[in-house]
Amino acid sequence: MLVGVPKEIKDHEYRVALTPAVVSELAMRGHQVLVETKAGEGSGFPDDQYIRAGARIAPTAASVYETASLIVKIKEPLEAEYGLLQEEQVLFTYLHLAANPSLLDLLLGKRITAIAYETVEGKEGLPLLIPMSEIAGRMSVLVGAQYMQKSYGGRGMLVTSVAGIPKSRVVILGGGIVGTNAAKVALGLGAEVLILDISLARLRQLDDIFNRQVQTVYANNENITSQVIRADLVIGAVLVTGDRAPCLVKREILSRMTPGTLIVDVSVDQGGCIETTRPTTHSDPVYTVDGILHYGVSNMPGAVPRTSTIALTNATFPYLLKMLDLGVKGSLQENPGFLKGLNTCRGKVTHPMVAHALGYDYTDPLGLLG
Repeated sequence: MLVGVPKEIKDHEYRVALTPAVVSELAMRGHQVLVETKAGEGSGFPDDQYIRAGARIAPTAASVYETASLIVKIKEPLEAEYGLLQEEQVLFTYLHLAANPSLLDLLLGKRITAIAYETVEGKEGLPLLIPMSEIAGRMSVLVGAQYMQKSYGGRGMLVTSVAGIPKSRVVILGGGIVGTNAAKVALGLGAEVLILDISLARLRQLDDIFNRQVQTVYANNENITSQVIRADLVIGAVLVTGDRAPCLVKREILSRMTPGTLIVDVSVDQGGCIETTRPTTHSDPVYTVDGILHYGVSNMPGAVPRTSTIALTNATFPYLLKMLDLGVKGSLQENPGFLKGLNTCRGKVTHPMVAHALGYDYTDPLGLLG
């Protein structure tokens, strides 16, 4: 099976799906890799490194899609790439289909076997989402610190504490990987940090992790509202695997917040957990609604591609190797957690939460594979 690695075309997306080190490992096992020219440049991996590792370099994205049976990417295909995907191809990437019905329709129409990084499950949770969640969580506070400055449209507040004035207040919606990593950075910068979550067990864990230096609050509507309206920085960090993120903050709440308050919604890939969230880009990252500044960049880790690429490929490599050694069908049948990553197959929706989010019938993937 030939593995194809196209260059990412999303705005300021510099990550690449495979590093030369991974290509070398695959080549030593007899597998072939085709990499689009300059696909790794943004992450610091020029073509000559891939050639030395054993890959072939393709001159265009079209030649990658036309030749490879397995396409490995970082971000979901954009409309400009829809025509490049081949009938019954295998696609291994982030998909976030619950917020992207047009892409789902394309995958179904072309009978693509689409395996989504973000729904693969393992003993530690979501192993292919965790590395980017860690990075996005940490970045959310760093970009928050930037856009809280007056010159960027914020209130003109410093996240880090200064003697003699109250600390900046960072409210985090969700205590998972994103929320925990956001809290680590915010606490390290000296902010007052509060995390809301619906799991009391998780809140107890966070109390222990942070030695009660972070406030934990149960996430009901009253508590969410009362905390958000007093925040200087709100971070959306909610995830329901495969489904749209729940809307926790309605638009009417914005009128009760202090003008210039910043919202960084990391849940934007899955539709966002703030009603007024919409996807933005690194080129045009923020917008204002009712006096509240919103940051909705849907590929935040793309801004730190060297770190992100290496972290992600460390996680994806074992799954890719299994697909190549056992075949796609065999690797999915062998590993129930990997099977959870299968979102579409043979024109059917094979993940229950994706089907629920977009109103499609769900088809048991084992039946299709069997």
